[in-house]
Amino acid sequence: MLGMLVLIARRLGQSALVLLVMSLLVFVGVFAIGDPLAILVSPDATPEEIARSARELGLQQPLWQQYLLFLQQALQGNLGRSFAHGEPAMALILERLPATLELAISATVIAIVLGIPLGLWAGLRPRSLSGQSIMAGSILGFSLPTFWVGLMLIMLFSVWLGWLPASGRGPVQSVLGLPLSLGSSEGWRHLLLPALNLALFKLALIIRLVRAGCIEALRQDYVRFARAKGLHPRRIIGVHVLKNLLLPLITVIGLEFGSVIAFSIVTETIFAWPGMGKLLIDSINVLDRPVIVAYLCIIVLLFTLINLLVDLLYVLLDPRLRPSTATPQRAGT
Repeated sequence: MLGMLVLIARRLGQSALVLLVMSLLVFVGVFAIGDPLAILVSPDATPEEIARSARELGLQQPLWQQYLLFLQQALQGNLGRSFAHGEPAMALILERLPATLELAISATVIAIVLGIPLGLWAGLRPRSLSGQSIMAGSILGFSLPTFWVGLMLIMLFSVWLGWLPASGRGPVQSVLGLPLSLGSSEGWRHLLLPALNLALFKLALIIRLVRAGCIEALRQDYVRFARAKGLHPRRIIGVHVLKNLLLPLITVIGLEFGSVIAFSIVTETIFAWPGMGKLLIDSINVLDRPVIVAYLCIIVLLFTLINLLVDLLYVLLDPRLRPSTATPQRAGT
């Protein structure tokens, strides 16, 4: 138990350091790109109006003072107010977070539900036409750009066939206090295309991982022994093959779920999905530094929590990985 607490404390300390470095880089980067006042203030504004806007936004101070003020407020849970919206940046991010999580979870579920059986099929029949076709499709999933696939999906299913809407989120319902669109058929129709587009790369990754792990497991002696005992092929696959694929699958799916959240920006922009990614793009266009920093802080925090959860699941599934708190005795004592 003590070892687990030490692991959690170490990961949280690393996350705090990453957050500190990331916030500094964002501050310097946005400052180097340009002046937010040049975008937010009217070109016809007088010098007095520009100076007043700078004071209201806190931009009249040197950059190092702005950064120290940000750190002071961040320790109190305040990441500043949006330059463009005039609202707390954290509130804007949290307002868009359910939409992004809904899209990311749906994409991950699609990748898992399709990727594992397709990967097993390709691993059990690697030389068959179907197995080779699956692998060829996974190569396309790696190669095709996400934005191009999104545009083709819109062209096919929205413009030509008219089956699914091209943009938007659809009606939302409150589920456990969160606004979600999964509770209605119209919400599912809006969600399907962006979720499929976001899941394509992860689907290809899971297919190749499961296929490689399946082929490797089938070569092991314990699988040959199970076949010699006359066990049913389904039992061999379910107990001996999938069990050995579980740990690497958990690692990849956990880490890739974090990347799905972080890199959903392109999909949200193409399909006008009202999530954090679209808000980030809009904020970058106006150099809205508080929102940019708040977004990246939340992404780093989510990555840390996901990695920590993956580590804990690893320990639960494999007792050999549990940290030992017992100190070995020296010889002769």
